[in-house]
Amino acid sequence: MTYSVAVSGASGYAGGEILRLLAGHPDIEIRTVTAHSNAGQPLIEHQPHLRSLSHLTLQETTPEILSGHDIVFLALPHGQSGQYTDALGDSPLVIDAGADHRLTSQDAWDVFYGGAFHEPWTYGVPELLVEGVKQREHLRGATRIAAPGCNASTVSLSLAPGVAAGVIDPSDIVSVLAVGPSGAGKSLKANLLASEILGTANPYAVGGTHRHIPEIRQALRQAQPLRHAQGPGAEDIRISFTPVLVPMARGILATSTAPIIPGVSDAEIRAAWQDAYRDETFVQLLPEGHFPRTADVLGANTALIGVAIDRAAGRVTVVTAVDNLVKGTAGAAIQSMNLALGLPEDRALSVNGVAP
Repeated sequence: MTYSVAVSGASGYAGGEILRLLAGHPDIEIRTVTAHSNAGQPLIEHQPHLRSLSHLTLQETTPEILSGHDIVFLALPHGQSGQYTDALGDSPLVIDAGADHRLTSQDAWDVFYGGAFHEPWTYGVPELLVEGVKQREHLRGATRIAAPGCNASTVSLSLAPGVAAGVIDPSDIVSVLAVGPSGAGKSLKANLLASEILGTANPYAVGGTHRHIPEIRQALRQAQPLRHAQGPGAEDIRISFTPVLVPMARGILATSTAPIIPGVSDAEIRAAWQDAYRDETFVQLLPEGHFPRTADVLGANTALIGVAIDRAAGRVTVVTAVDNLVKGTAGAAIQSMNLALGLPEDRALSVNGVAP
């Protein structure tokens, strides 16, 4: 069976990456691409690397144009998807790459985003632990999927095994991320100009203000064993989260640390991550003493993880590298789509990066 697809926000970075991956998917026909200010223009003018899709023209983003497809991808700025998802009730599968359907807490939405709150959808990170099972089990047959925030899924995948196994204390997490500017979208912003980011590292959203913080706390809360998640301290997921913009177009390198639970052995710590990701294709734990580079995951739907045990500081350090546009966004969306449709989970997705 071939599934017809519409992709909104097709002139942007996330929309372009969704299209790049779908173009190699044997079960997909990309029928419609939409945009806002760029409507009426050839797709190839905005995505010149997508040569196989040069026949497509950007149409207006309206519910009428998006409806009538088997699958709709929404790659729109935060706060804009909801107006369309409300009108796409008859669409068999809708996948939102924005934040509108990620959070379960309206209070968290009001604090970090504001505007209309929309119901949470099935979260699109298959490898995450949710009360003892992987999120992929919830994605099988799903009809509404919220693709993750790239920083959020990177930190969540980094720490969920330790939280689930009870070997780290999630009340004192510190995460510092080196991120590429493509995660901020394609709209013109002065702070993202080449002259502003080349040769420098720029922190942003410092002091607990980044919008991905509640998404991380939500994912790690769900990773807690059921016996703890409903008891005292279940809400005690605290994280100091600092992203730093660095001069690379793509990529996230997340360094996260958390205290070791007293009495836990080094072998138990290492086993938490080994057990969580032993059978995973796209989340891979590196050998002890090895740590990833962003260069190793460019273009791949792969998260590479290195774990260090710092006994002097009494903390576990986890370093994770992803391509923010692939595993962080578009790849996660398509991996989740494959699960929802009953297709092989890795279809049209590669573990191999591009080098040099």
